[in-house]
Amino acid sequence: MKFALVFSAILVLAAAETYSPDNDNLDIEKVVSDNAVFLQFMNCFIDKGECNEITSDFKKDIPEALEQACLKCTEPQKHIFKRFLEEAKVKIPQEYAVFLKKYDPESKYIAPLQTAIAGF
Repeated sequence: MKFALVFSAILVLAAAETYSPDNDNLDIEKVVSDNAVFLQFMNCFIDKGECNEITSDFKKDIPEALEQACLKCTEPQKHIFKRFLEEAKVKIPQEYAVFLKKYDPESKYIAPLQTAIAGF
Protein backbone atom coordinates (compact mmCIF):
# COMPACT_ATOMS: atom_id res chain seq x y z
CA MET A 1 0.00 0.00 0.00
CA LYS A 2 2.80 2.41 0.91
CA PHE A 3 4.54 1.57 -2.34
CA ALA A 4 1.43 2.45 -4.33
CA LEU A 5 1.13 5.81 -2.57
CA VAL A 6 4.79 6.66 -3.08
CA PHE A 7 4.67 5.54 -6.71
CA SER A 8 1.53 7.63 -7.32
CA ALA A 9 3.17 10.67 -5.74
CA ILE A 10 6.22 10.26 -7.96
CA LEU A 11 4.05 10.02 -11.06
CA VAL A 12 2.16 13.18 -10.12
CA LEU A 13 5.39 15.09 -9.54
CA ALA A 14 6.90 13.87 -12.80
CA ALA A 15 3.78 14.79 -14.75
CA ALA A 16 3.70 18.26 -13.21
CA GLU A 17 7.25 19.11 -14.29
CA THR A 18 7.33 21.75 -17.01
CA TYR A 19 9.90 24.07 -18.48
CA SER A 20 10.27 27.43 -16.78
CA PRO A 21 7.25 29.63 -17.55
CA ASP A 22 9.38 32.80 -17.30
CA ASN A 23 8.93 33.64 -21.00
CA ASP A 24 5.42 32.28 -21.48
CA ASN A 25 4.18 35.82 -22.06
CA LEU A 26 6.44 36.32 -25.10
CA ASP A 27 4.46 37.94 -27.90
CA ILE A 28 5.44 35.47 -30.61
CA GLU A 29 3.37 37.33 -33.21
CA LYS A 30 5.52 40.39 -32.62
CA VAL A 31 8.67 38.27 -32.95
CA VAL A 32 7.69 36.56 -36.21
CA SER A 33 6.45 39.79 -37.76
CA ASP A 34 9.76 41.58 -37.18
CA ASN A 35 12.26 39.98 -39.55
CA ALA A 36 15.32 41.21 -37.65
CA VAL A 37 14.07 39.92 -34.30
CA PHE A 38 12.86 36.66 -35.84
CA LEU A 39 16.26 36.08 -37.44
CA GLN A 40 17.98 36.92 -34.13
CA PHE A 41 15.99 34.13 -32.45
CA MET A 42 16.79 31.65 -35.20
CA ASN A 43 20.46 32.60 -35.42
CA CYS A 44 20.81 32.02 -31.69
CA PHE A 45 19.14 28.62 -31.98
CA ILE A 46 21.41 27.51 -34.85
CA ASP A 47 24.62 28.90 -33.32
CA LYS A 48 24.96 31.52 -36.02
CA GLY A 49 24.42 34.55 -33.80
CA GLU A 50 24.48 35.73 -30.23
CA CYS A 51 21.80 34.80 -27.75
CA ASN A 52 20.11 37.03 -25.23
CA GLU A 53 18.46 35.97 -21.99
CA ILE A 54 15.17 35.05 -23.66
CA THR A 55 16.62 33.18 -26.63
CA SER A 56 19.07 31.35 -24.36
CA ASP A 57 16.20 30.26 -22.14
CA PHE A 58 14.31 28.79 -25.09
CA LYS A 59 17.43 27.32 -26.72
CA LYS A 60 18.35 25.19 -23.73
CA ASP A 61 14.99 23.40 -23.89
CA ILE A 62 14.77 22.87 -27.66
CA PRO A 63 16.55 19.49 -27.88
CA GLU A 64 14.44 17.84 -25.20
CA ALA A 65 11.23 19.56 -26.30
CA LEU A 66 11.75 18.24 -29.82
CA GLU A 67 12.69 14.74 -28.71
CA GLN A 68 9.75 14.49 -26.31
CA ALA A 69 7.16 16.23 -28.51
CA CYS A 70 6.91 19.15 -26.09
CA LEU A 71 5.91 16.90 -23.20
CA LYS A 72 7.13 19.43 -20.62
CA CYS A 73 5.99 22.52 -22.52
CA THR A 74 3.35 24.75 -21.02
CA GLU A 75 0.42 25.65 -23.27
CA PRO A 76 1.91 29.07 -24.10
CA GLN A 77 5.24 27.40 -24.96
CA LYS A 78 3.46 25.01 -27.33
CA HIS A 79 1.89 27.98 -29.07
CA ILE A 80 5.22 29.82 -29.25
CA PHE A 81 7.00 26.76 -30.66
CA LYS A 82 4.22 26.12 -33.18
CA ARG A 83 4.19 29.69 -34.50
CA PHE A 84 7.99 29.87 -34.57
CA LEU A 85 8.27 26.69 -36.65
CA GLU A 86 5.40 27.63 -38.98
CA GLU A 87 6.87 31.01 -39.77
CA ALA A 88 10.46 29.79 -40.00
CA LYS A 89 9.52 27.18 -42.58
CA VAL A 90 7.95 29.87 -44.79
CA LYS A 91 10.01 33.01 -44.12
CA ILE A 92 13.51 31.65 -43.55
CA PRO A 93 13.57 28.17 -45.11
CA GLN A 94 17.37 27.89 -45.26
CA GLU A 95 17.72 28.61 -41.56
CA TYR A 96 14.76 26.32 -40.83
CA ALA A 97 16.60 23.51 -42.64
CA VAL A 98 19.73 24.19 -40.56
CA PHE A 99 17.58 24.19 -37.41
CA LEU A 100 16.13 20.78 -38.27
CA LYS A 101 19.54 19.39 -39.21
CA LYS A 102 20.95 20.56 -35.88
CA TYR A 103 18.13 19.41 -33.61
CA ASP A 104 16.58 16.55 -35.60
CA PRO A 105 19.20 15.21 -38.02
CA GLU A 106 17.33 11.93 -38.56
CA SER A 107 13.96 13.66 -39.05
CA LYS A 108 12.30 11.50 -36.45
CA TYR A 109 11.09 14.13 -33.98
CA ILE A 110 9.58 16.96 -36.04
CA ALA A 111 6.39 15.15 -37.13
CA PRO A 112 5.42 14.00 -33.61
CA LEU A 113 6.21 17.49 -32.29
CA GLN A 114 4.05 19.15 -34.93
CA THR A 115 1.19 16.79 -34.08
CA ALA A 116 1.55 17.53 -30.36
CA ILE A 117 1.50 21.31 -30.81
CA ALA A 118 -0.98 21.51 -33.70
CA GLY A 119 -3.90 22.70 -31.58
CA PHE A 120 -2.02 25.55 -29.96
